[in-house]
Amino acid sequence: MRAAPDVYATARGPLARLAGPVAARLRARRHELLFGLTGLDRLGRPARILDVGCGTLGLRAQAPDLDVTGVDLVPRPTYPGPFVQADATRGLPFAEGAFDLVYCSSVIEHVAPEQRAALCRELLRVGRGVYVQTPAWSFPIEPHALLPVAHWLPPAIRRPYWRLGAQGHWEDVRLLRRGELARLLPGTTVHGEAVGPVTKSWIAVRPVA
Repeated sequence: MRAAPDVYATARGPLARLAGPVAARLRARRHELLFGLTGLDRLGRPARILDVGCGTLGLRAQAPDLDVTGVDLVPRPTYPGPFVQADATRGLPFAEGAFDLVYCSSVIEHVAPEQRAALCRELLRVGRGVYVQTPAWSFPIEPHALLPVAHWLPPAIRRPYWRLGAQGHWEDVRLLRRGELARLLPGTTVHGEAVGPVTKSWIAVRPVA
C-alpha cells in the first residue's frame, strides 16, 4: 500500500499543515477496512472497481494494483489507469452491475442537494457493491475550511467566515447527516468513523453480493 497523500497539500495556513497528517492516517485506516466492509476479501477473484470522483489519483493512491476505473467531471490526463469523463448525476456509460464495487469518497457533499438522489441511483445501478464515504455534519470542525462550526452556520454568515479558513475560496459545501445518507442509498448500512468520542465521517456500504 502506498502512503496516503496529503489531502491538504494545496490548502493554506498552519491548520492545514497540522490536519494533513491526521487526514492521511484516517484515510489509511479507512482503506484497511475497505475489503472487509465491502466483502471484496471474500470475492475469490480480482475485483472490478469504479472510483466516482477520482480526482488525479483517488483510490489508486493507496491501492495502485487494483483494477480501478476512474470517473470525474473534468479531464484527468495524468490519471494512472482507465478513465471516463462523465457526470454521474446525469448517468454513467456503464451497464447495470458492471462493477463489483462502486467507490465514492468525499464526493457527495460537493454535489448540490437536489442532484444527490440522481448520483446515488447511478452508484447503486452500476455497482453490485457500493462504498460511499462523506464527512459527518455532526463533527464540529468543517473539514474543507478547517473552521469550527462553519458548516452549521447559514450561508450568509458562513461565506465571509469561510474565507478565514484553509480552503480560502468559497464553496457552498453541504455536509450530510446519517439519516440523509441512508435515505439516499437504500439497502446500504451506514457506519460511523469516529475520532475519539465524535463521529467524523459516515460510510454507507452495500457489500458485494
